[in-house]
Amino acid sequence: MTSGGCLGCRIANLLEPEVNVIYETNQFICILDIAPFNDGHILILPKHHYFELEEMEEELRREILDISVEMSRLLMKSLKPDGITICQNGGIFNDLGHYHMHVIPRYQGDGFSWSEPKEEFKTNRTLKETRELLIAAQRGQ
Repeated sequence: MTSGGCLGCRIANLLEPEVNVIYETNQFICILDIAPFNDGHILILPKHHYFELEEMEEELRREILDISVEMSRLLMKSLKPDGITICQNGGIFNDLGHYHMHVIPRYQGDGFSWSEPKEEFKTNRTLKETRELLIAAQRGQ
């Protein structure tokens, strides 16, 4: 189901002007980002409204990964970047309010970076304690 008030839904269903479609399936659309990090920056959006990847059925999660590989291959073939960055932002970091995955062609020295936190990361846990916490959660403990 699409959400009429959701910009991502409107973009994915071509209800917004000047959407530059690169690829489309029954469930997803791939478009050029209007504020690209680099030339060829692609967004993959589901046509139905989802906020988080975890809300999608397994089949859709697999399809979005397959599409990201296909878009990576397209970018490598056509633009010859030095590499590809694939990412998605969830929770409060999803600024569109609609699930989307970025496929970004990368070039050495392009200035794109995984920025360091403004403050030094601090935790009272050791890596072993964090691992144990995650494994216990995985086992349902």
